Amino acid sequence: MPYQPLPNYLRTYRRRAGFSQDEVALLLGATSGTKVSRYENFSRIPSVRAVFGYQAIFRVPSSELFAGAYQDVQRQVIVRAGQLIKILDETADDAITSRKIALLRSIVEGEMDVHEPLP
Repeated sequence: MPYQPLPNYLRTYRRRAGFSQDEVALLLGATSGTKVSRYENFSRIPSVRAVFGYQAIFRVPSSELFAGAYQDVQRQVIVRAGQLIKILDETADDAITSRKIALLRSIVEGEMDVHEPLP
């Protein structure tokens, strides 16, 4: 069976850093560790601000902190990119459409670096 990552590794990184949930909550701007606990137990999805906060605290890319969630979203985007290629292939044949299709193919083929700027 292939390896299935956890939705996030917040508890692992917090413990590795030696922080309590209340300390991480303070860094995130929350009033108590309850929210941090809910994130760590996968019962609540953090806001974008909290995701960036975790990235700033642990100095780890969010795609690693939230590996399972990232993989799920990535798979869905790849499927949708394939669908959009089919739609665009049937429309006008111009430079912009060709550029879009090239970008979509790089997503489907897994060639695009996460930090690579768009053309």
